[in-house]
Amino acid sequence: MSKDTQSPALHAADSHDLIRVHGARENNLKDVSVELPKRRLTVFTGVSGSGKSSLVFNTIAAESQRMINETYSTFVQGFMPTLARPEVDVLEGLTTAIIVDQQRMGADPRSTVGTATDANAMLRILFSRLGQPHIGSPQAFSFNVASISGAGAVTLDRAGKTVKERRSFSVTGGMCPRCEGRGSINDIDLTQLYDDTKSLNEGALTIPGYSMDGWYGRIFTGCGFFDPDKPIKKFTKRELNDLLYKEPTKIKVDGVNLTYEGLIPRIRKSMLSKDVDALQPHIRAFVERTVTFAVCPECDGTRLSEAARSSKIKGISIADACAMQISDLAGWVRDLDEPSVAPLLATLRRTLDSFVEIGLGYLSLERPSGTLSGGEAQRVKMIRHLGSSLTDVTYVFDEPTIGLHPHDIQRMNGLLLQLRDKGNTVLVVEHKPEAIAIADHVVDLGPGAGTGGGAVCFEGTVEGLRASGTVTGRHLDDRATLKEKVRKPTGVLEIRGATANNLRDVDVDIPLGVLTVITGVAGSGKSSLVHGSIPARAGVVSIDQTAIRGSRRSNPATYTGLLDPIRKAFAKANGVKPALFSANSEGACPNCNGAGVIYTDLAMMAGVATLCEECEGRRFQASVLDYHLGGRDISEVLAMSVTEAEEFFGVGEARTPAAHAILGRLADVGLGYLSLGQPLTTLSGGERQRLKLATHMADKGGVFVLDEPTTGLHLADVEQLLGLLDRLVDAGKSVIVIEHHQAVMAHADWIIDLGPGAGHDGGRIVFEGTPADLVAARSTLTGEHLAAYVGA
Repeated sequence: MSKDTQSPALHAADSHDLIRVHGARENNLKDVSVELPKRRLTVFTGVSGSGKSSLVFNTIAAESQRMINETYSTFVQGFMPTLARPEVDVLEGLTTAIIVDQQRMGADPRSTVGTATDANAMLRILFSRLGQPHIGSPQAFSFNVASISGAGAVTLDRAGKTVKERRSFSVTGGMCPRCEGRGSINDIDLTQLYDDTKSLNEGALTIPGYSMDGWYGRIFTGCGFFDPDKPIKKFTKRELNDLLYKEPTKIKVDGVNLTYEGLIPRIRKSMLSKDVDALQPHIRAFVERTVTFAVCPECDGTRLSEAARSSKIKGISIADACAMQISDLAGWVRDLDEPSVAPLLATLRRTLDSFVEIGLGYLSLERPSGTLSGGEAQRVKMIRHLGSSLTDVTYVFDEPTIGLHPHDIQRMNGLLLQLRDKGNTVLVVEHKPEAIAIADHVVDLGPGAGTGGGAVCFEGTVEGLRASGTVTGRHLDDRATLKEKVRKPTGVLEIRGATANNLRDVDVDIPLGVLTVITGVAGSGKSSLVHGSIPARAGVVSIDQTAIRGSRRSNPATYTGLLDPIRKAFAKANGVKPALFSANSEGACPNCNGAGVIYTDLAMMAGVATLCEECEGRRFQASVLDYHLGGRDISEVLAMSVTEAEEFFGVGEARTPAAHAILGRLADVGLGYLSLGQPLTTLSGGERQRLKLATHMADKGGVFVLDEPTTGLHLADVEQLLGLLDRLVDAGKSVIVIEHHQAVMAHADWIIDLGPGAGHDGGRIVFEGTPADLVAARSTLTGEHLAAYVGA
């Protein structure tokens, strides 16, 4: 066999080595054009709100997904989310995009780490094949399938005759019948529902919205089940049961047909079946006061029926397997040797090993997915792609280092490079210098945020970025220094015997009146210590990482409560009612219902949004825009940036102290460039987190608990955040921050370090003291990384 030794000319198919973007105008992008090398790692940097996500997610990844969806038949497309074509002139060289974003996993009570990653599905098959005693199919081990059986007559048409046959069926599921697969049961504290010394007519009920003046009063007085003038403590057993538990019953009151239902089933339907975070604040406070959650006594929190727990492999039930730390479970699965299920075992081992490899070996499969942090959720989603044999795919990551200790970032970098080396294009939106350092190509967007951003400031290598003089380039080698002098605590917050999750009977005194940073590797127990042990009592303001939910009708002005004082000021100045100045109420343009655009649904094709011709996108009726305050109408005020509005409401005719105070807080957290009426759906993750921080800064708490406030923040913004934390402490507040960012650690007055490892290797306090002592001792992983960071 002879070989041609001459090198062939470049094949036409090999000339498509770039993803070309030309004229991108999505959100705040200003005609951006870039060329990204394929099969390389490209990092996108820039201040929060500069347009990174708009370019990477809303343009490149969105168009790739849209084009893939278009390859399916229109019938299939009808079941898929419809995506509009991004605002861009040319997009060439796209490959299939796989998006691994920071969206927290849904807080559905039935979703666990195991169900979200298919590990549970494989375990269920394994136990249905090998478990002794054999109890049934894989669904007999599923806590989402209830056991049901039934029998009865069915009518069939057979050979022109109608025949009746008796049929029976049964489904064996693994759901615990007591808690219905949730693992916990809730009890209602009756003392919070009513004051038993009063009668109903005297206002005994203390449930929000249940007054005797409205429909409820009419139902209670006219139902005839009890005397509304008798104190509740004098009710007979029957009367109390009717008040609290009676099933829905039709009644007639004053000739009107109504339905009477006991208080507890009605509250369960109207308040307890909803997501607590989505409730109005006063109803949420009532639910938190009234409902106590306890571990289900029948299944002991495992969610599984007795039969599912009785079937075992080598003495281990499926409940025991899901409760194990994943690194231990991987070892147990590795020891199973059963040729009949060899392919299943191999896949399960690979999945569990991926958990360990990605740094999540400390989780257990029974962990509710809603309790994972943004960074953990993102890494759980990565597990699907690690063992994939696909190549020439574009992987898109949104800050994969979120929630990672500097020690874990090195491991994440290795995983990103591993994906690239398999021949994939990896696009990463990132702020951490350690992650930017491994890039083959860097695109820096800016120079500012919002309308001040949206342009490419630099494109090239990391070394080129350092020398470029852009905001990112200048701050890339920033290193915070240790404080010369630390503040003295004014008192302590005592935590004794903390055992939440993996904590090992931890006793610690958290100093008050200073900036305390709680750190440690991912999974060492930081959140368990703070959120699980510091009671959310009066005076504690907790700002966690849960996402702000907002529709396209909500904006910074509605979310922060800023619109109320503005509407009142307009109403007072013009002698009309405040509701006119709301685009969601009486003032809305009748043509677009106050949305500013008209949405046309085109079934399986992307819907079209066209600017409303009547209000020209201003969202208000023309008559409302005739009313002015300080020479501006309401639509002009909503188009202002926070900085402009702060000046406008600070002096002169438009002076409104309540609005000015809220605007001051928004400027404090670095959101001066946002416009008041910008839809929340267009804000970046970092902007939403700071919007939440600004809203809570007015709370009357003495202790502020912040969970990774540097999430989504550029190096230049971290300085501003440190200034804000200092101002809070100087105003007499105690600030407790869970954080991995070394700049925040170096700035702390006191550090509490948990570890030494994650999961059952963590849960202990390995250091408490000043940052300078931690650097000097270098006794922990955090100490070593902090010492390297400050150059000690």
